[in-house]
Amino acid sequence: MHIKGVILNIAVMGFLDIPGLGRAHYHQYGTGSKPLLAFHGYGMTGRQFHVLEKSVLTAYHVYGFDHFFHGESKLGDWTGQQIIEGMPKPMVKAYMEEWFKQYGRQRFSVMGYSIGANVALILVEEYADLIDDMILMAPDGLSVYKGFQFLTYQPIGKYLFKRVTKSKWLAPALLKNLKKVNFIDESLYHIAYNEIDTEQKRQDVYYTLNLIRLLKPDTTKIAQLINRYHIKCRLIFGRHDNLFPMKAAMPFIDKLPHAEVHEVDMGHWLVTKQLDEYLVNLQQ
Repeated sequence: MHIKGVILNIAVMGFLDIPGLGRAHYHQYGTGSKPLLAFHGYGMTGRQFHVLEKSVLTAYHVYGFDHFFHGESKLGDWTGQQIIEGMPKPMVKAYMEEWFKQYGRQRFSVMGYSIGANVALILVEEYADLIDDMILMAPDGLSVYKGFQFLTYQPIGKYLFKRVTKSKWLAPALLKNLKKVNFIDESLYHIAYNEIDTEQKRQDVYYTLNLIRLLKPDTTKIAQLINRYHIKCRLIFGRHDNLFPMKAAMPFIDKLPHAEVHEVDMGHWLVTKQLDEYLVNLQQ
């Protein structure tokens, strides 16, 4: 099906007005013709995947969405309490329905990195019969990450998370200790540190993780759908990733006999030129 508004080498932007949720901003780029809806990691924007120019962007036309509290996406008239309660999972389907209104109901693919993988997985859960490919990098959502669970569900964790958000020194101290015990690597430490150096940024962290806390993919159902509809899967993990390592995702991977799984010699920070070269070399 023809995709309206494709501009091959020049990134363009657009918005989806999602009833009851807000205005989702997206970036378009890539020289391929296959539509690919992409969801970035924390602290980035929908342009994050532009570095995969030799591998992914030659095959796909990317629609890279900014998460709320990132880029130009704007949550609607939600109160702080509504944000903390979380975005209902069915609202993910509203993304797709609004996209269909703009571009027509058609086949598409999905891609997600880190926390963005949750949205990509839920789209597979809802639209498996229309999806060609799924690409996940250092994905959240394939297993329960106890750190996020503690911060957004457990009373003591919720209390501490809120305290850290308000404090100028607690958040940096916490990050330093996480790096000290090798829970996060040096590159992830610097990225995270740059996201907590102001009160506004710390509040955005707090709101982002609470907003998405209900977006939990049903991995058993998703695996069944992937096998039933023969969705091509590429799963990429960092060998030195302590946030979302491959071993935690093995129960899901074991359900996918035809998945293409890679563990690369990198940490959590995967969406780089180095990964682009790795993927290109796979094709040769």
